Amino acid sequence: MAFIFWNPSTRLTPAMRMMTAFQSVYKLKKLSFLYFIFISLSVSAQQQSNTGDKSTQVSGRITDAASGAPLSFIRVNFTGSSYSTTSDNHGNYSLSAPGSFNQVSYSSMGYIPEIRKINPGQVNNVSVKLRYTETQLKEVKITSAKSKRYRNKGNPAVELIQQVIDHKERNRMQSSNYLQYDLYERIGLSVFNLSNKFLNGRFFSKYKFMLDTTSKINGQTQTSLPVFFSEKLFQNYYRKDPSKSIQILNAQKQTNILKFIDTTGLDIYLNRLYGNSVDIYSNNIFIINRQFLSPIANHAPDFYKFFITDTVKTTAEKLIEISFTPRNKGDLLFEGKLYVTMDGNYAVKSCELKVNKEININFMRSLNIQQDFKQDSGRYFLVKSNVRADFGLLKEKGMGVIGERTAVFSNYKLNAPQPDAFYAGKSEQVIENSNQADTSYWAHHRPDTLNHQQAKVYAHVTRLENMPSFKRTTWIASALTGGYANIGPVQLGPLGSTYAYDTQEGSRLQVGGRTTPQFNSTIYLEDHIAYGFRDQQVKYNLNTYFSLNKMSPFRYPRDYFKVSYRYDADLPGQSLTIIPEQAALTSFSTGKTDYWLYNKTYTVAYVRDFENHFSFNIAFRNWNQQPAGTLEFLSNNADHNIIHSLTTSEVELNMRYAPHEQIIQGTQERHTIRSRYPILNLQVSHAFKDVFNGSYAYNNITANIYKRFFLSQLGYSDITLVGSITTGKVPFPLLSILRANQSIAYDPDAYNKMNYLEFVSDHYIGLNLTHSFSGFILNKIPLIRHLKWREYLSFKVLYGGLRNENNPLFSKDLYQFPVGSNGSNGTFSLGDTPYIEGGAGIGNIFKFLRIDVIKRFNYLDHPAVSAYGVKLSFSPHL
Repeated sequence: MAFIFWNPSTRLTPAMRMMTAFQSVYKLKKLSFLYFIFISLSVSAQQQSNTGDKSTQVSGRITDAASGAPLSFIRVNFTGSSYSTTSDNHGNYSLSAPGSFNQVSYSSMGYIPEIRKINPGQVNNVSVKLRYTETQLKEVKITSAKSKRYRNKGNPAVELIQQVIDHKERNRMQSSNYLQYDLYERIGLSVFNLSNKFLNGRFFSKYKFMLDTTSKINGQTQTSLPVFFSEKLFQNYYRKDPSKSIQILNAQKQTNILKFIDTTGLDIYLNRLYGNSVDIYSNNIFIINRQFLSPIANHAPDFYKFFITDTVKTTAEKLIEISFTPRNKGDLLFEGKLYVTMDGNYAVKSCELKVNKEININFMRSLNIQQDFKQDSGRYFLVKSNVRADFGLLKEKGMGVIGERTAVFSNYKLNAPQPDAFYAGKSEQVIENSNQADTSYWAHHRPDTLNHQQAKVYAHVTRLENMPSFKRTTWIASALTGGYANIGPVQLGPLGSTYAYDTQEGSRLQVGGRTTPQFNSTIYLEDHIAYGFRDQQVKYNLNTYFSLNKMSPFRYPRDYFKVSYRYDADLPGQSLTIIPEQAALTSFSTGKTDYWLYNKTYTVAYVRDFENHFSFNIAFRNWNQQPAGTLEFLSNNADHNIIHSLTTSEVELNMRYAPHEQIIQGTQERHTIRSRYPILNLQVSHAFKDVFNGSYAYNNITANIYKRFFLSQLGYSDITLVGSITTGKVPFPLLSILRANQSIAYDPDAYNKMNYLEFVSDHYIGLNLTHSFSGFILNKIPLIRHLKWREYLSFKVLYGGLRNENNPLFSKDLYQFPVGSNGSNGTFSLGDTPYIEGGAGIGNIFKFLRIDVIKRFNYLDHPAVSAYGVKLSFSPHL
């Protein structure tokens, strides 16, 4: 698992692209080795409970009385208390809690509950054999050697599932007008199946105390290294009308050796990855960064096969066991069992969800979701949810990463409304001093029991972090993964920009650095200097930040003033962002890219982020552009004078709103975790003539709205609406230069068959659509489905134009459009006909490669333009 961050505001030249290409290959090799090495070293540690009370402990093994097979997910609890645990895949369990308990209970759907006496305040070892409940199944007669074709019609299992579907709104927790409950959440992440050579080597010998030799993973005892462990206690409040959910974080404790990657928000990502909201009653369940169809979704019978496999009688109730399996094993569907009540509520009492090995998800070896519900006030409420999944580069062997999220729900209160003012508060709240490191606090408030190894994690990590050898190791890892080398209060970097090459600068060397809060918590410096050996020009970028909230300007939330002075080479109109995993591809281009600018920019800005994820950036900028390469600024007047540079002075306001946004913070950038909520951006700027040598007065408004639409089994669509308008008379460098892409790398935000500086406009609107079917079609083709390819469609349309006052063919005192020569394109105004391109792609080739065929539908008479092109992208993901 790797976390990659991309900052859309980063501007890099092709020189940097080429440099990043070489650096990226070197860095990728190092990182792929060191990342897993240091993940192994970086390890969790958790301290045991240490209270003055007596502690009762019980452990043992649970097996089936008839077959002797180990039983997993058997609920074990001290009778009459909230302390509980479940057995692992080998039937082993361990339960301890402060206090004197004399009984322990064992229960699971399908088995007769057992209660055993134990010695209070002592260590007990109790192994139990559970007996299966009596079942009442109709006799099954086989009348033909041929298997009967599965049908929904006349299938009693489907009829029963339809009853469950019809009663969903009545049974789900959100059907109450008001609901309140407590939530305990625990997330753990470990690396397992490490080679004996590594574990027994000299390098790792001093860290062996970190190993957990008792992990049960996929039915086998494994040696693992915990790398992340987190516990949280929440209070949750829900109001149905008007809808409002409030979650209050009361306590949290976390250890994370992965912090050398510098990823604030990793716990949020892991929470989403391992199902922070697994609701069996929802039509779709978002987990493992995918949207799975629930087995009781409204249209579940169209995608699942259902079978009644058992009827279960207990002293309190009668349940029907329904087994289900996907109709197509490659689709994003579960398989498993549901236990449905037969009391007229048709509620789910317990469920187990798994996936088959043919599912179209990369690197995932197994997934197991176990949920239990309890009846209260006529409804069935979720009391415990356990999600466990493991991943590896190879499907069956080799090093892997396993994660587990356990959630315990308690203290439900129905229809106990809070004052109206309470619901006007924030949806996510954190109480003061929520970081609880005290062991006794968790011993008394944790409703679930840690196993023996989990109880050691915090203490182990403290010991590890104090070891000089580990500090050196994490320093190297931090430099390689974050791109900055820490030297006291200063960080050198970004290391990936040390060398680059392009046609304008030739070989380029760059050194830079920035200060940290150790230097000063209010004033931050970030600078670099570079030299091109072909153009023999020194470039520099000098930034000073004045933080108003005493936080680094690279951290969320930002609140700072910035003063900067930058001189560097760029391509005109291009926001040359580099997607790290595609850096090698962006070094290769189609056609010639000889249009260059030397930009000299002075900027004063104020940046502010708010807790609701609204942010703004207001800046004054003085910008001087000097043409370079084959680009020239030529007057369109009769004299055809050469203009050596163009200077503008402008005030700019950028506003961004991303409701309910969740982010992962990197060394410089923050990565938005994609969700169903839109992201809105608005930029408004005004330029002043004769202010600091400003040559033109004009206004510009640019906006875009992005939203991802999840379409269940049909995949998802990313849709972006864009628009811009420029008022005032300006030459082409100040018009909207439409974002093109001549590299062989696919850019989802650019026009991939448009050449650099090919189109300019003073007004436009556009629609960008990319749809991923996530393998929905290819999963059903017999000879292809085992490859687990995924299908993509894209469509981009841009409609705009250029008023006569800004067109050098109709108006004087402007610049002539560049004229194409020697195979490179000239510049054109976007006419009345919209620019249109579309594409079809296949991704997940070898689990990381995507190939798109792009067709350009019009403006094919422009020089050096072709109708078709092929773009590549490297995007390894789940």
